[in-house]
Amino acid sequence: MNIHKEGYKLIPICTVVLGLLYALLYWAIPFEIIRYILAGAGIIFWILIVRFFRDPEFKIELNNNQILAPADGKVVVIEKTTESEYLKEERIQVSIFMSPLNVHVNRSPIAGEISYYKYHPGKFLVAWHPKSSTDNERTSIGIKHPSGVEIMMRQVAGAVARRICFYSEVGKAVEQGEKFGFIRFGSRIDLYLPTDADIKVNIDDISYGGKTVIAELK
Repeated sequence: MNIHKEGYKLIPICTVVLGLLYALLYWAIPFEIIRYILAGAGIIFWILIVRFFRDPEFKIELNNNQILAPADGKVVVIEKTTESEYLKEERIQVSIFMSPLNVHVNRSPIAGEISYYKYHPGKFLVAWHPKSSTDNERTSIGIKHPSGVEIMMRQVAGAVARRICFYSEVGKAVEQGEKFGFIRFGSRIDLYLPTDADIKVNIDDISYGGKTVIAELK
């Protein structure tokens, strides 16, 4: 299993902390059965932390007319809205909620050029809250397709997430499915697509980053 670079520091720290905590509890608790229970709980927690930072590798099926899912998760919003930060026009918003059990690597939904980027400090409302897209800590990323069509992707921190990572910059080219971000511990991604895009998913559908077709461009 590949581990994402965001886990290189946190996994060793968690390993040391869990080891020290168990050592202290081992000497403080005289009951052997409780020691076993605590050891089992610590191992499960450690496995979940390692699993959270998994970074699967697979072949991307490229298609310039398709918009691929930027992340694993569940589709929680499909609605028309006005994107007022950058595109400043009516768009179809498709939002994907990522639980702590999902892969949290973020991928480019289309090939193109990064045309806009801005980080917004903010709150940490639960990621499915209606105001999380505008009130939470977030980054906004515009991507210009070779056809001239622009879409926007917004990485939104959730109640537990405390680190949003974006690895590209304005003017850089990205390939469809290319890894360019990560969000730690539960979060959400919003896509703002052209109103004539042919949406291929429904509410509560499960998406897989770089695999699931979210929409097709006209």
